[in-house]
Amino acid sequence: MTPQGARPPHYDLSVTRTAGTGMVEPVQPASLGSWGAQAGLGVTVDPTKPGWTTAEPGVRPAGAIHARVGALVSAARPRQWVKSGLVFAAPIAALAAGQRVDIAGVVVAGLLFCAISSGIYMLNDAADCEADRRHPRKSLRPVASGRISRNSAAAAGAVLVLMATGTALGAGMPALGEILAVYAGVNLAYSLGLKRVPLLELLCVSAGFVLRAVAGGAAGRIPISGWFLLVVCSGSLLVAVGKRTAEIATLPGEGRSHRAVLRWYRLPGLALMRYLFATVTVVAYGGWTLTRLPFVDDPRGDWPLLAVSLVPFTVAVVAIERALAKGQGGAPEEIPFKSRLLQGAAAAWLMVFVLAAVT
Repeated sequence: MTPQGARPPHYDLSVTRTAGTGMVEPVQPASLGSWGAQAGLGVTVDPTKPGWTTAEPGVRPAGAIHARVGALVSAARPRQWVKSGLVFAAPIAALAAGQRVDIAGVVVAGLLFCAISSGIYMLNDAADCEADRRHPRKSLRPVASGRISRNSAAAAGAVLVLMATGTALGAGMPALGEILAVYAGVNLAYSLGLKRVPLLELLCVSAGFVLRAVAGGAAGRIPISGWFLLVVCSGSLLVAVGKRTAEIATLPGEGRSHRAVLRWYRLPGLALMRYLFATVTVVAYGGWTLTRLPFVDDPRGDWPLLAVSLVPFTVAVVAIERALAKGQGGAPEEIPFKSRLLQGAAAAWLMVFVLAAVT
């Protein structure tokens, strides 16, 4: 209640976003705490804790809670989940070949890789937040910008990693659980020091893609050929080199400060590496399709269609290389949404695979 005859002032307690900082904090006058105490409401205002204006200590307003949850979701990087599409690569090829696939297991593997990759991203952001603050783009991430604390990100990341691995083991999928554990171990080793070792750090980045593809085969209970693994290895190395190309090309000074290993790389050398991995990717895919062609004494299906798929596949690799050469490799998951050539090639490739599966 207010003192008799006094009219309580109007205060705007809505939660707003401070322009340019990404921090969430309430709009409030400095006198709110004193008036709240006089009115017997026990309102506490702590200007050192943005987003806190509570009726009782330790209770957050709904807007601040929503902002915190939104920051956690952003730290999980859901847009990166598109990388887990590699889990379905081997099963799709197996279905086109008429093989039996454990579809439910593959779906579970895809979901668990989304969860564990989000956990790894949170752990990495917690470990690298100081370096990320020196990067014009990464400084906007939730941990680096201060929207969530390092401890909160680390705790949430650890929960996701343990939950994903434990779920695979508890669901009777030990092979998938082992792959998830290896994925977590490789990323932990990368964060702790391998990211500073040239070439070896590229292999660590590539391993994340390869393990996704292997997980699809393990969860779907289908064998994976050496040609398929070579396609995934060389293709993932192409993307990893493209990321380093983008960092050097777009951030020649700040990029080297943000990632120490960049001082070992030069743009001409990275371009040669991209050409090499792009060529190996196309040749390996061609080798895989040729091994599936029917011969005189082989009664398999109409596999020449898979050989035709080499054409749109090659166009897709060329489209990816063009995007990487333009410095778009910093966010490779966005390339499929920007390149019309890649979209058309992917649609043609998928159509050929569907025809091969139904004929």
